[in-house]
Amino acid sequence: MVSLHPPSSTSAQPLRFPLLFPAPEEFPDRRTRLLLQQSATALPSVVWCGTSGAGDGAWSAESAERAAGAESAVPLLPEHWRGWYGRPGLSGHRLGGTGDEPPTGRDWAPAFTLVNARVEGAVLTMEARDPVAALALTTTVETLAGGPLRVRHALANTGSSPYVVDHLDVVVPVPASAREGLDFTGRILHERTPQRRPVVDGLWLRESRQGKTGHDSATMNIVGTNGFGFASGEVWGAHVGWSGNQVYRTELRDGVLTIGGGELLLPGEVALGHGETYETPWVYFASSDEGLDGLAAQFHTYLRSRPAHPTSPRPVNFNVWEAVLFHHDTAELIELAELAAEVGAERYVLDDGWFHGRRADNAGLGDWWVDEAAFPQGLKPLVSRVRELGMRFGIWIEPEMISQDSDLYRRHPDWILSTGGRTPLLQRNQLVLDLSRPEVVAYLLEHIDALLTEHDISYVKWDHNRAVLDGGSGRIAGGPAVHAQTRGYYTLLDELRRRHPHVEWESCSAGGARIDLEVLDRVQRVWTSDMTDAVTRHPIQRWTGQLVPPEYQGAHVSSPYSMYSGRYMPLAFRAATAFFGHFGIEWDVREAGPRERAALRGWVELYKEHRTLLHTGKVVRVDTREGRPWMHGVVAPDATAALMACVQFEDGLNTTPARMTIPGLLPERQYRVRSVQPPTEVALSRADRVPRLPEEGAVVSGAVLARVGVTMPRLCPLQIVLLLAEAV
Repeated sequence: MVSLHPPSSTSAQPLRFPLLFPAPEEFPDRRTRLLLQQSATALPSVVWCGTSGAGDGAWSAESAERAAGAESAVPLLPEHWRGWYGRPGLSGHRLGGTGDEPPTGRDWAPAFTLVNARVEGAVLTMEARDPVAALALTTTVETLAGGPLRVRHALANTGSSPYVVDHLDVVVPVPASAREGLDFTGRILHERTPQRRPVVDGLWLRESRQGKTGHDSATMNIVGTNGFGFASGEVWGAHVGWSGNQVYRTELRDGVLTIGGGELLLPGEVALGHGETYETPWVYFASSDEGLDGLAAQFHTYLRSRPAHPTSPRPVNFNVWEAVLFHHDTAELIELAELAAEVGAERYVLDDGWFHGRRADNAGLGDWWVDEAAFPQGLKPLVSRVRELGMRFGIWIEPEMISQDSDLYRRHPDWILSTGGRTPLLQRNQLVLDLSRPEVVAYLLEHIDALLTEHDISYVKWDHNRAVLDGGSGRIAGGPAVHAQTRGYYTLLDELRRRHPHVEWESCSAGGARIDLEVLDRVQRVWTSDMTDAVTRHPIQRWTGQLVPPEYQGAHVSSPYSMYSGRYMPLAFRAATAFFGHFGIEWDVREAGPRERAALRGWVELYKEHRTLLHTGKVVRVDTREGRPWMHGVVAPDATAALMACVQFEDGLNTTPARMTIPGLLPERQYRVRSVQPPTEVALSRADRVPRLPEEGAVVSGAVLARVGVTMPRLCPLQIVLLLAEAV
């Protein structure tokens, strides 16, 4: 038994190992916990990671340690000297040897000794040193609202010569009963595509090198028991909260399974001078014995507890992009605003094309002032009319990008990210500004601050359309700068938020390529994908929901024929798809007739009626077989109501009607079930006339709804029926 006493503090508690964190007596609800042990003065090891609560029986760290054994224990920072033959937690080396010492490669295998450990409320802090390698390590573990943990390392160089950090990962062991893995991949217009794989011996590594979270980001690394689903199986998940280059890892070695990740550092990107510290991103861990929905619920609850989470009902957005593209004319934009107000929109967003020289996608980026050719009287007539119509006004920007055809580039061609003295390849006709330069951040801050100060703007859609290529900075002779670039982005956004606290922010990155828990600490919305085809949008929204709750996910009703796929979709299908996110409209409604606009207004009213439930409830997804309808929805926090969708994409493979189950309601409570849709008199076609439930108005217990369910009507392809269950 090892005891460590912290420095004198009224809130810090002396620690004894083995240690269960967070302690059940302090946090009795079911949440993710770590069981730690320590041998002599070495860095503590994690024996077990899982979900428990005070009601799970007599929890004792000592008895739990005996049950788990020490064989599967993994140091909080896996170290080579302790017999860890896998990927080390820290890879680095020291520069500048003297005498007989080599000029590089020293101190590559540190051995840390624990010198202090303390618990202060929800935070466990452990400090360790290696006097030989002249390194200091601080590990912080925090238990969060909803149940997840987050962990990070901070590495300090106490030596006189520089120390280069190649990588610093955060990992935890999980039970070897996890035999299947799940993560996500994708590309533009097809983000967060799930991929499952067996967990086998060796190291599985996913890297994202796009200089942002990335369309192909793993988003979350999940492992679980065989066959885990939305409501079944034990699962463990890790998420890297970082908006730059990332790495995710799973490793099975000698029967010991670990998951985790961190920042992917480019060669020589972090070289610590004496007294300097590198801090990893927060890496989030959660476990659930209630399948993927249980895992998602922990992250959703946590996000809803954060200061940046929106506090007001999510307004209906009207975005003009698909209606006008780069053709900006004040009279036409006002006409769109009037039609947007007619159908019930609450916020009007002016997208790309409003600023100096921006008549196409090959010019203007960097010149963040209103284009006089397109707006001879400026934006104020448009903004004033939007406000008169009772809507809020939003605008699109892309601060990190620059066009070669711009005043800024002609003045400062040296302000781009580049390396090797070459101009990077163009993507989407643009280059990337170097936000590691304070003068670049200051320039952007000045112009965006002026825009927000001069106009009544309460919402900003912040885009980042291209990946970072040749991410070096002339500030350091072309050396790698993606880490500093990411920090520069946070600095700029944080200062704008400080100056304009009334403004809401949306993270957009050619769609959904910058969605992570670090950017979600700063924004109130994410643009889930540029793909607005409702059929393709369903799986994107379904799997983005593994991390992000519905109220953050921008989801728009687009035109009947998708501009991306050319597919025709009835209005009811498009609207019911957007219904389960932050609802918006991105459609040239001038092309819609009065009956179409009336039908759209009906969907807007229906969304407003139910958005509180949609944006506070627990997300429920029902496992299904190929050819059968998809089913998903939300259950109210107090389990008094549920709103579900049954989605038919194609001709069914069975003639037997599907049954929808609703897990999570109170078993003994009675619920009335009914279909929910806008007024039938504004239905536009047979596809818009969704059949009512065969059991319309039935009163059923929560237990029956969870196990037996409700019979669904037979649906045609591209039909959705919405079901509301309310406690009687």
